Amino acid sequence: MILVTGATGNVGAEVVRALVAGGAPVRALVRGAVPLKEDVEAVTGDLNRPERMTEALAGTRAVFLLPGYENLPGLLAEARRAGVEQVVLLSGGSAGSGDLTNAVTRYMAASESAVRESGLPWTILRPSAFMSNALRWLPQLREGDRVRVAFPDVRTASVDPYDIGNVAARALLSEDYRGQILRPTGPVAMTPAEQVAVLAEVLGRDLEFVGLTNEEARADLLATMPAEYVDAFFDFYVTGSLDESIVRPDVRDVTGREPRTFTEWAEAHDFRRGPG
Repeated sequence: MILVTGATGNVGAEVVRALVAGGAPVRALVRGAVPLKEDVEAVTGDLNRPERMTEALAGTRAVFLLPGYENLPGLLAEARRAGVEQVVLLSGGSAGSGDLTNAVTRYMAASESAVRESGLPWTILRPSAFMSNALRWLPQLREGDRVRVAFPDVRTASVDPYDIGNVAARALLSEDYRGQILRPTGPVAMTPAEQVAVLAEVLGRDLEFVGLTNEEARADLLATMPAEYVDAFFDFYVTGSLDESIVRPDVRDVTGREPRTFTEWAEAHDFRRGPG
């Protein structure tokens, strides 16, 4: 049995899909009544309260884990007691920088340290930015043809969560990647304007790209996230402490095929709803 945390999220759902496709028994950690495939077992628990994870971990061989929980060392100790033999952690590219003044880097690095020190065999995933981040543009696309985007000059080799899920599944099903850090990326580095141009072609619409100034971007981000995380993203993309433009071969090396393009990702998601 393989336990997948965050099983209904962008990446977790793809991990579940890939594991099921590979014939593995899957247990999905969910909150409340969430519809899942018939061959996936749903279980509840509290990742911040290891003592409430006994049922979810019982009989589990491997765990796909998201970062940032309050008592991750305690959770991993509970996993060891339950007989878990492998952990695959979703982290981020900044985790290796050692800059603990950055709020995002800090929780990623702390999660990696907890996994390394747990005594469990581990694999860490440090993907580039997700293609699914473009879903945040949906409200604008439904209102009209202008797409306002923060950090317009930043080029990233964004990766489809589908590919992250497949890499994670291979690591969960094999001992070949234990003790390794895998860095899934997309096949090419793109600017936000280039991504919007792809959406325009996929949708058959004449979209106008509008790059936000740093002041406008900060105001927009502060409306939806704490200031320390806004500062973290400005550190990444304005100061330039994180370079996600590097295209790496990890998806191909692990899965045996090339990573999906942004066009393939866009065609697979619901960007077809127009204004209104």
